Amino acid sequence: MLSSSLFVIACATLASAHTMITYPGWRGNNFHTNEEFPYGMQWMYPCGGMNTTTNRTFWPTTGGAIAFQPGWFQGHATAFLYINLGFGTDGPHGGPQNMSNPMISPFQLLGPNKNPYPGTMCLPQVPLPVNATVKAGDNATIQLVELAIHGAALYSCVDITFVEPNDPRLAEVNETNCFNSTDLGIANIYTEVVRASGQTANATSDAVTTIWRHSQPVLGWLPLVLGGLMVLL
Repeated sequence: MLSSSLFVIACATLASAHTMITYPGWRGNNFHTNEEFPYGMQWMYPCGGMNTTTNRTFWPTTGGAIAFQPGWFQGHATAFLYINLGFGTDGPHGGPQNMSNPMISPFQLLGPNKNPYPGTMCLPQVPLPVNATVKAGDNATIQLVELAIHGAALYSCVDITFVEPNDPRLAEVNETNCFNSTDLGIANIYTEVVRASGQTANATSDAVTTIWRHSQPVLGWLPLVLGGLMVLL
């Protein structure tokens, strides 16, 4: 009984330390460590050690909802989030050639403390990358990247097939699968240039320093998040 309880606690701790896409789907469970991935699979680019799935998720050609449970290792109260899109299936393992098409500007995730914890973040309307053109039937992969404060990254993906927005095969988006936990906040990411490229270095500094800071939760995101949730209610 004791060993079983410890196993459950260990699994819960492991799950809270990774990133899981809860909507529109997930490439697969990569909450594992083994001989090939002794430090865990999710550190592996581009999709946390998981190859392309044959069980694709339908997603609108006009963009749509993405929900995820971030979680992170103990000691990281904040993280940076990136959402990218890779097109096609002519890359490694039948996936995209690259994942270099950002869907949104990166943002900072704010946690309540430095302990691993569960929580859900929902973006009800994530657009396609700028200047991207897709049609129903095209295949792609959505990549979620969580950059920890020490610089390492967690990767998680979902393989999708685009369909028209009114396609009955689209999974319904509602308050049960797309919501924002109250213990998670978001903030802007911005840079402050100390010395611009081409300028002569002074006596005390010989490098460009980029300072990452976080502000209060982003007001610019609130219309997107709240507006999307109002539509769902």
